[in-house]
Amino acid sequence: MKILARTVATLLLFSTPALAQTNLTVANWLPPAHPLVSEVIVPMAESIGEVTEGSVTATLLPAPLGPPQAHFDFAVNGVADITFGVQGYNPGRFKTTNLAELPFLSDSAEALSVAYWRTFEAMLQGAGEYDDVKVLAVFTHGPGEVFLGSGDAASPDLMTGTKLRVGGGIAHDVATALGAVPVEGPSSKAYELLSQGVADGILFPPESVSFFNLIPELPVGVSVPGGLYNTSFYIVMNKAKWDSLSPEDQTAIDSVTGEALARLAGQMWDRADAQGLEAMAGQTAVTPATQEQLTAWSAALQPVIDAKLAEVGETGVDAMVAFEMLQAEVANAGLSQ
Repeated sequence: MKILARTVATLLLFSTPALAQTNLTVANWLPPAHPLVSEVIVPMAESIGEVTEGSVTATLLPAPLGPPQAHFDFAVNGVADITFGVQGYNPGRFKTTNLAELPFLSDSAEALSVAYWRTFEAMLQGAGEYDDVKVLAVFTHGPGEVFLGSGDAASPDLMTGTKLRVGGGIAHDVATALGAVPVEGPSSKAYELLSQGVADGILFPPESVSFFNLIPELPVGVSVPGGLYNTSFYIVMNKAKWDSLSPEDQTAIDSVTGEALARLAGQMWDRADAQGLEAMAGQTAVTPATQEQLTAWSAALQPVIDAKLAEVGETGVDAMVAFEMLQAEVANAGLSQ
């Protein structure tokens, strides 16, 4: 009997599935020290393991699989299970993101990111731009401001004729509307563009000016209420992999993604921007935009806002209703203390 019991126990041991039944691969194209990785993507991966009690784990891949613009399709095609990136790196593919990238929306990435997610769920997801993936979050970085190597910080013509490094998308249109000459290039090349005189300045949130070591090149900064633009991000998952998970695991993962993940990302950007501004002290003078500047820049940017909302409308979304919802949810987001 003892031999039989021992045999049965052994069979049960080897027939029981391992605790971690599913491991999700997470692609990354940023330096591991970047706060988007260390304070958002890594905690997200850890949370997935915790809420599923180890039945689903997520592992950050050790090296980039390809350029940033390829990452959405990595999730679509299952090259990686989870990917993140910037919708604007794929020009023309995503139009609903325009809504969250407009000027003057919010001084807080947390408020805007939460509002963006709520509007996405309610109104934007139906446009079908993300039908090939499971969306885990959409969010934005902090308000984009202007930083220059020189210039009169109080002048409405501050940007006229300057060469501004931009990352593409709405930042390109904003720079053009304000009289600047856009110089497109990845953020990793920003220092090279500035130090070699290819660009005179940059449109960036404070976090990025500090992270990419640009402070010595940019002694002049102007902050605009709500920002001159925002950049939209996604975190998405391969749809087949998502569908392969149990309903219980899906529900658990939903509890730590969606609005919760958008809020986490927004909080990270707000902290990073505050740290960036602290790092600038004594080196970059960041002054608030004057009323004269705000009046001039608001008028110059209105056609950009109108055009971007029209693009949102092309997807079948009622752009003005969605815009009004976004603005209302910014006010209702409730910020962490």
